[in-house]
Amino acid sequence: MPPSDLVSILNGVPGALDPALLLLVALALDALIGDPPWLWRVLPHPVALIGAPIGWLERKLNRAGRSAINRTIRGALATAAIVGAAAAVGWGLHGLLADLSYGMAGEALIVAVLLAGRSLYGHVRAVARALETQGLEGGRDAVRHIVGRDPDGLDRHGVARAAVESLAENFADGLVAPAFWYLLLGLPGLFAYKAINTADSMIGHRSARYKAYGLVAARLDDAANYLPARLSGLLIGLAAAFAPGARAGRALNIMVKHSGAHASPNAGWPEAAMAGALDLALGGPRRYPGGVSEVAWIGVGRARLVGRDIRAALRLYLIAWLLCWLAAAGVALTVL
Repeated sequence: MPPSDLVSILNGVPGALDPALLLLVALALDALIGDPPWLWRVLPHPVALIGAPIGWLERKLNRAGRSAINRTIRGALATAAIVGAAAAVGWGLHGLLADLSYGMAGEALIVAVLLAGRSLYGHVRAVARALETQGLEGGRDAVRHIVGRDPDGLDRHGVARAAVESLAENFADGLVAPAFWYLLLGLPGLFAYKAINTADSMIGHRSARYKAYGLVAARLDDAANYLPARLSGLLIGLAAAFAPGARAGRALNIMVKHSGAHASPNAGWPEAAMAGALDLALGGPRRYPGGVSEVAWIGVGRARLVGRDIRAALRLYLIAWLLCWLAAAGVALTVL
């Protein structure tokens, strides 16, 4: 059944504006149409709209001559203002759409735009294709779009590892976490989460410029992703039971034992589950624009990844994505 038909049917269902039902439609829309580039050539992307005031406030408030505590307070106030404003916009939009005849379709579309399931798959698949058809330079150019590290210092295996790591980590904060917060708190929760996540990506760094100012944004992002990251690891582990060549038991074992080795309190969970499921070793030393970061290895398998390992990770990701949809369906059944 096309998502548009499902939207029309659910508009006549009591409680159809329940987040669980709308999430089902949004996940289907994301899978079918993803994040169309043509649309954002005409309209500003919602994340860009969130990022603009974050950047403006940072330039105004984060002056080098101020003390660390002063910058931390200013960063905390700016982050609170951005997150609060985003939640308020979500609350207002939900109220407006709830009063419209086909408002549910609009809300489902908004949620779909803020999910990154299909776009993540496309970006990571592009890395596998580039490595296989264009070699190392093609792989470096493709992976540049999904990682923050310097791809020019990566060999073929490093490019493949970076792609698989990004797939696992972004499954958590690009798909599971937005779905989780929408399911829990509706549009206000989803908008607040996207504001937190965008703030962390822009100012939540440990560099001299951002360490104090972005401290609260980084810690808030850690808190917002705490449960979704662990749910993501479990979904990847469960997906391994249905993926050729993957092992669910090993995925869960490595997740429990190695997740703490990651510098992030959250990213290690889906990454370790992916490494265990496919018997890989991820992580390792990473080269960023500011220098080399000594990162622990996660997993005990092969570290010399190639294009076919990216494709194996993508198959596992698709199954985990489907399980996410089924979980939302299970919740939705309780409101019908």
